[in-house]
Amino acid sequence: MSDLNSDDLQQLVIDAMEDIKARDIRHLNVEGVAGFTDRMLFASGTSNRHVKSIAQSVIERVKQAGISPLGLEGEDVGDWVLIDLGDVVVHVMLPDTRQFYDIERLWSEQTGQDAKATAS
Repeated sequence: MSDLNSDDLQQLVIDAMEDIKARDIRHLNVEGVAGFTDRMLFASGTSNRHVKSIAQSVIERVKQAGISPLGLEGEDVGDWVLIDLGDVVVHVMLPDTRQFYDIERLWSEQTGQDAKATAS
């Protein structure tokens, strides 16, 4: 298992998403609010194939760092892929799916903070 802390794991995931041209990458610190993770990351893909590619990039990068995903959902369809990395949960969605479910707003309200855009 890897010695990455939540910040390092978050940056590793962001880098993997940026490498495959994910759009509108945002992150939210939910430590102390969500009992199941410390961070949530959100990104959009331009198509189902792009969403799947972004998710695959994240999975490959974390595995290279010695981390095995705890869960993976939605990869077969590709409109919303959720990757559970323990300290970090990653949501990769099509823009319409992201807007419809508005997970960022729900968690932002719980934490009292806005999801922060990554500096690209």
